[in-house]
Amino acid sequence: MPNPILREKLAAGKFFVVPGIQDMITAVIANQVGFDVVYGTGYWLTASAYGLPDAGIASYTQMVDRMGTLARTSTAALIADADTGYGGLLNVHHTVRGYEAAGVTAIQIEDQEFPKKCGHTPYKRLISLEDMVDKIKVACDARQDKQNTLIIARTDARQSEGLDGTLRRLEAYSKAGADVLFPEALTSEEEMRTACARFDKPVMANMANGGLTPVPNAKVLAEIGYAFSIYPSLTSLVAATAMKKALVDLKERGEGDPEGIFNFKEFCSLIGFDDVWAFEEKWGRRG
Repeated sequence: MPNPILREKLAAGKFFVVPGIQDMITAVIANQVGFDVVYGTGYWLTASAYGLPDAGIASYTQMVDRMGTLARTSTAALIADADTGYGGLLNVHHTVRGYEAAGVTAIQIEDQEFPKKCGHTPYKRLISLEDMVDKIKVACDARQDKQNTLIIARTDARQSEGLDGTLRRLEAYSKAGADVLFPEALTSEEEMRTACARFDKPVMANMANGGLTPVPNAKVLAEIGYAFSIYPSLTSLVAATAMKKALVDLKERGEGDPEGIFNFKEFCSLIGFDDVWAFEEKWGRRG
């Protein structure tokens, strides 16, 4: 069931940061660090599970399975990328019901054509404003928990319709019932300030490392007026850097036990072996 902490945090009006989660190792580490809201990123969950780009290739069935696994693993409220809703209005209805049943708290839907593209890559094509308004209305109607399941409306209009088109679309999506507004791939701090000042509803930021949007400090984002910010690529790119270095060191120098490596015993505890060992102590046969 949806976690009320996200609705409560938005109502409190204090800016917060949300890490992107690409796999269940990241999820258990985020639990340990103490995040109470996390982001199920479509780009990085697809990359980690299937080695595929975020181009609408992974199906609804694959993604709802990944989101369900993440919801069970994480102790936090889960904001989940649902792409375009995986098709037309009936697909959007089915997606919202499925994501909600899987344990997702907030469901993000975007206004690209299906199949979609990553918001910070080229060749994005949008559906009409009117069609997206219908998707938002269907999504809001489909959710079982009207209070705690939130609908996030994302627009990718900045690169094709400019800032004016982005704001026009978000205004319509807000009126259609979206709880949170998501202007994707804004290109300057000035645009970010304009978007946040325009709406009474919460506006979220996407801090995609290497993407089209600047990545200022969280204090700056709070001052700009965002409700919260997601960091979908941070842990993935940091992990990729560390893994590449370790593999290069292994291949070139035979170094298989580098300094600073995560403690194995600590990781066993994080991933749940304490419970396994306690079970064995209680029920295991000992000769």
